[in-house]
Amino acid sequence: MSLSIRNQIAGTVTSVTTGEAMATVKVRLVGGQDVTAAITTESVKDLGIAEGSEVKILVKSTEVSLATGPVPGVSIRNQIAGTITDVAAGGAMASVKIDVEGGALTAAITRDAVADLDLTAGASVVALIKSTEVSLAVA
Repeated sequence: MSLSIRNQIAGTVTSVTTGEAMATVKVRLVGGQDVTAAITTESVKDLGIAEGSEVKILVKSTEVSLATGPVPGVSIRNQIAGTITDVAAGGAMASVKIDVEGGALTAAITRDAVADLDLTAGASVVALIKSTEVSLAVA
């Protein structure tokens, strides 16, 4: 199956915490960074997700925010450090490509944000992704 979701990074499930309707799944990416996904308990069961499962995290580029450094005191669980490899700005929006350990991410953000944060190739950034915006795929 082909998907329009650009951000797909391989990892291994390190823990699953299930609740009545929702579960949190912690995934260690190939590069060593951890990502938390909040998915339905039914999805965990249907996909057979358990500790040790090989998965891909999937995140739409519109759900990736950027910061120029780690952000303390925020509820966003996933803060993934990386380096910008390319910035393609249009009239209103921009696509920012980021190299992270074990893969790459793309963030679709406003052109104003690119200018305000002075985002250029080679700059260090932190990708911020809410756990509810992370989907999981199994092989």
